[in-house]
Amino acid sequence: MVFSSNAFLFLFLPLFLSAYYLTPNTRRLRNYVILAASYIFYGWWRIDFLSLLVFVTFFNYFVGKKIGAAGARTDKARRWMRFGVTVDVAVLGYFKYRDFGIESFNSIISATGLEPFSLSELLLPIGISFYIFESISYVIDVYRGSVKATRHPVDFATFITLFPHLIVGPLFRYKELAPQFEYRVHSFDMFGRGSVRFMQGFIKKIIIADTLAPLVNYCFAMPEPSTADVWIGVLAYGVQLYFDFSGYSDMAIGLGLMMGFKFVENFNKPFISQSVTEFWRRWHISLSNWLRDYVFYSLGGSGRKTRRRLHMMTFGTFLIGGIWHGASWTFVLWGALQGGLLLAERVMGISGNPTGFKFRHWIPTFLVAVTLSMVLFRSETVSRAWEMYQPMLFMKDVGWISEPFVGAITTMQIVTLILAYSLVVFEGLREYGPKIQLGSERVRIVSSLFLLTPLFFLAITKLSAQGYSAFLYFQF
Repeated sequence: MVFSSNAFLFLFLPLFLSAYYLTPNTRRLRNYVILAASYIFYGWWRIDFLSLLVFVTFFNYFVGKKIGAAGARTDKARRWMRFGVTVDVAVLGYFKYRDFGIESFNSIISATGLEPFSLSELLLPIGISFYIFESISYVIDVYRGSVKATRHPVDFATFITLFPHLIVGPLFRYKELAPQFEYRVHSFDMFGRGSVRFMQGFIKKIIIADTLAPLVNYCFAMPEPSTADVWIGVLAYGVQLYFDFSGYSDMAIGLGLMMGFKFVENFNKPFISQSVTEFWRRWHISLSNWLRDYVFYSLGGSGRKTRRRLHMMTFGTFLIGGIWHGASWTFVLWGALQGGLLLAERVMGISGNPTGFKFRHWIPTFLVAVTLSMVLFRSETVSRAWEMYQPMLFMKDVGWISEPFVGAITTMQIVTLILAYSLVVFEGLREYGPKIQLGSERVRIVSSLFLLTPLFFLAITKLSAQGYSAFLYFQF
């Protein structure tokens, strides 16, 4: 089930909220309601993969208890931690990278004239990258002693399966949410803020991202796009991905507030970044922090190391981040590109914490982080990415939009593209422009509800007309 569906909006969510608030807020009873709802939410898609989710949950709960009993950072705890991480990585590797590995191996042996292995396509369990990473963070945190192994299996299962973030994140740590499983505040103000945040995300997804999707899909499928075609398509994909993914995060954070949870933010105006380093502090923040804490530090990044070794660990961390995004050579190259750009910035001494806005710093960051690297991220194969780079970089039919592209795009898509970048500019003005106080929080909530409600119903109408609307990050 997805947030952007009528089944979720008009059946699942009202029934869940009714059951949640009718349940007494004592003895963690509401956690049981969340857990049951989360299993229904996930099983709605594929009931068979629900068993894998349950296995991963209770396997890591068991490993966490063993690590906790052995004591933080002891040899026995280290063995249990390594066992848990190995099994988690093996599960993720089997489902996510098995086909990629066999296809790559077949390409090699086919070149030598040998018979390739037969391959039946393996369906990727939705959300597996996220709940595996959260499980790994839990067993490592218990080993490091930064959180105690929980004695409450329902709390842990609720943490792993919590439906607002189960499919596309943000990535949580158990140590961040554990106190909220014991006690959390419920109020009309929090529910109101959650409703506003959910509507904002829904509008971003349906009105902006989904409107731009046909334009982007057409551009990346064109056999011979012109320079103008590619630039328009890539610029559209940048904001489509941003409003799609940040829209999901907004909805997840909003649903959390409706239940009394305070989730971490996942985006912070990434398109105003003035370096790639700053971009990764603002884009998919929960993943960036996860890679820093559980890959970079595990490689030895927290100790005193030579500059050369720190650079290698930074590059390796982003290479792993690229591989995490998908089983394709395009993601491997994309991760290597991000790691290489970060290294280049460190060598040149470029700061990731600017004190003001400088256009000469922003424009190369935007061109590299939002446009050039997005081609690799969106293309299905390396050869297709190269076909897009050629007119983009080496100019072909400069200044002209091809006739097929003109016939495919609509006025509404162009207006939406302009609207999307206007909102990006508005985000920049909020960051670097004069600060305007818009009254008390309650006044802002009521005003937002008044302004957003018509757009929310417009988005619902659009959703009903277009049917199912998947999020781009489902594939990861």
